Amino acid sequence: MTEAVHWQKSTFSDGGDGNTCVELAITAPRSIHLRESDTPTTHLTTTPTPLAHLLRGIKTGSLTTPPA
Repeated sequence: MTEAVHWQKSTFSDGGDGNTCVELAITAPRSIHLRESDTPTTHLTTTPTPLAHLLRGIKTGSLTTPPA
């Protein structure tokens, strides 16, 4: 990821010193980047479909392999 990105903090951040947040950035074409604010050089890059599957699995407590 070489282009400049605009990181946004989660609305669930604790609001303290800003070092315990999940941050998200979106870049073209449809790449989503996630990181923890206390380790900003380490991030995960994904696309909307796998991220939606992960979030749905977390919410329901049932992570499964996504369909091919």
